[in-house]
Amino acid sequence: MTARIRKYHQIARSLLKPSQKELEHGFQLHYNSLVVDAYGFSPHASVDAERLKKIVAEGCSAIEYHDAVEEMIMTGCLSHPKWQAEFKAAWEASGLTCLMQNAGEEGQEPLRMLKRFARYTLLVELMRDFWVKVCVPEDISQAKKQNRRGLCFTCNGVPLTQSWNSVEEELAYLRVFFQLGCRMMHLTYNRRNMLGDGCGEKSNAGLSDLGQAAIREMNRVGIIVDVAHCGWQTSLQAAKFSCKPVVASHSGACGVNLHLRNKPDEVIKAIADSGGYIGVCAIPYFLGSKGDITAFLDHIDYIAKKFGPDCVAIGTDRAYVCQLEGREKTVAGPASRSRFQALWPEASLPKENDPDWEKEEQMGSLDWTCWPYFTVGLVQRGYSDQDIQKIIGLNVLRVLKANFPYEKYLLANNPDG
Repeated sequence: MTARIRKYHQIARSLLKPSQKELEHGFQLHYNSLVVDAYGFSPHASVDAERLKKIVAEGCSAIEYHDAVEEMIMTGCLSHPKWQAEFKAAWEASGLTCLMQNAGEEGQEPLRMLKRFARYTLLVELMRDFWVKVCVPEDISQAKKQNRRGLCFTCNGVPLTQSWNSVEEELAYLRVFFQLGCRMMHLTYNRRNMLGDGCGEKSNAGLSDLGQAAIREMNRVGIIVDVAHCGWQTSLQAAKFSCKPVVASHSGACGVNLHLRNKPDEVIKAIADSGGYIGVCAIPYFLGSKGDITAFLDHIDYIAKKFGPDCVAIGTDRAYVCQLEGREKTVAGPASRSRFQALWPEASLPKENDPDWEKEEQMGSLDWTCWPYFTVGLVQRGYSDQDIQKIIGLNVLRVLKANFPYEKYLLANNPDG
């Protein structure tokens, strides 16, 4: 482990205060199990400040600047041995078998969504000794056996041609993205789109006719319906309409903390009834007043005890950031307006530089590398090993299998023929 990772682990341990027996059992269970992050990010590299200064001086647009930053942080570990070493150390510390990787930018425009796909495809292909690209659910178990890491692509939107000729033409890229490797998609991202209302909209109007058609096509081609950023009515209607399990991949319980990114009991029940799960996120402000690892475990407790351990998972929505001495963290880009998709109503996010939400015990105890302590916390709270294994990975694997169209790809379930 690096000094930073050790520090984060110590923060988590100091808050949990596990006994030696709980600690040893939790770690052994964690590292011997299939562990799947239901939604998150592979470790990021820090940005190359000199390169950013150069493109800003050349007059780059806001989009060019954004693309440059994303490319640096997403593929930076390919360019420097120290970054790659820390990248691998973070994965080892997390104990993760597989990550449901955000690999499609927020929105519906297919070309824009392909950018992250390209970056993470490059990462997988150039680090084949480390990665397994998850095409079929069984690849996750295979990755564990091979001591490699699975990367399963997800998208923060449904690709729409936006030509509006016909429903079939409009949804044609769902099949294309499945063929590229996408296994889960957000119906909406905060704002209203043609499929339904996002969680940031005041109207909470629910699912549209096109949204229903999109769910039918997602069910058909094998893509999991994700309502993490959907409004409550959209989430409820999607869970009831889908014939396959629906998920809220990185969310929480309104019964613990009332927030637009969490889900009320009615929605959680509908998702559970569909065979899906709520992936509890590791974002302090969504978790409640404490905003640390104990608050995170409170959300898991609430969902598991009220609706059952089969309908809860962990979707951190976090990324460990690798550091390189001499590299700055940020460089000011060209002035730009707020992104259209970034609809966050007042009081739904902490105020900038609010000291109450930048405490190290909150962010540190929920760091992506602290995954083993999530398992230790579940041991402390009395969950059986079987239920813990469901929460930390097997529920995600089960839903992947329930959505994958094995009947269309016979060899996927029987590679020996």
